[in-house]
Amino acid sequence: MSRGLRALRRRLLTPDVAECSLARRGFHRKDAAAQENLETVGAMFLRGFAHAVEARCAEEAHERLAEVPDAWRGFAYEGAGMGAAVLDGLPFGHRDHVAGLLEGPGERHVYLVYVGIGWAMARLPRFRWPSAQTLDPLLRGLVLDGYGFHQAYFHTRRHVHEQYRPAAFPWPADGTRAHAHHAIDQGIGRALWFVGGTDVEVVADLVDSFPVQRRADLWAGTGLAATYAGGVGAAELLRLRERAGRFAPHVAQAAAFAAEARVRAGIVLPHTGVATRVLCGDTPEAAARLTQDLRPEVPVNDDVPAYETWRRDIADRFVLLGGVPS
Repeated sequence: MSRGLRALRRRLLTPDVAECSLARRGFHRKDAAAQENLETVGAMFLRGFAHAVEARCAEEAHERLAEVPDAWRGFAYEGAGMGAAVLDGLPFGHRDHVAGLLEGPGERHVYLVYVGIGWAMARLPRFRWPSAQTLDPLLRGLVLDGYGFHQAYFHTRRHVHEQYRPAAFPWPADGTRAHAHHAIDQGIGRALWFVGGTDVEVVADLVDSFPVQRRADLWAGTGLAATYAGGVGAAELLRLRERAGRFAPHVAQAAAFAAEARVRAGIVLPHTGVATRVLCGDTPEAAARLTQDLRPEVPVNDDVPAYETWRRDIADRFVLLGGVPS
């Protein structure tokens, strides 16, 4: 495909950056700094998406993504993951864009790329969704997380304020799909950090408006977003932990996941350390190491996804360590 046609493809497929503004989305505005942070996240996501859909090959996509400032590169890879998955889902061309993106430098951002696949699924017809069998069996939960984030971010009334949840989710097509709602709710929880504009009281009130059986996953998503995207200081993070109450171990687990994503990419930002100190009681490196120490060796245990087992084991370990209130 010529460069001109690839540029046209980018213009046709890439959403308008205005769609990421807090005003357009109707999200809460805490202050100018929080607004700038969240809107920059959206802009960098779309920049990564555009790089993926316009690039001639994965190597070119990686070269362009390397130009994104360190603080935002993970979000750009998340967008690139969506773009690559959209290309794989189109009815023409080859279907190995995601595989190519995960090679070389992309491997350091594998978690974000998998989340981006979930974004693509929210935009593609179901028959063009990727087969779960082609994906890492442990990380498939991140795809569902990305799907949930997309739905809460773009369809906020239905998925946040009306708290819609389907009776069943059709992916993956095996026994583990009965647990899909857990990972989807974690994505919705991540989106609440954006819907609430990083205002801890607003975000916590949103989480607490959901049925209690959904809150552990929603709090986990909130903790991951607070640690990875940032936007608050130690005092606000402490308040977040206090508002989470008995769900604080789930917040700590997700904060450790966010730390692992930062450490793996080699981009640990100051706010990452602040968050893990408050939410995990340790450094980003120590929190990341804990996630790897408890990483499951068996992809699926009966019908419980390994991803879900992994999360629960980490949350339980934080209770035992006493780093967060149980």
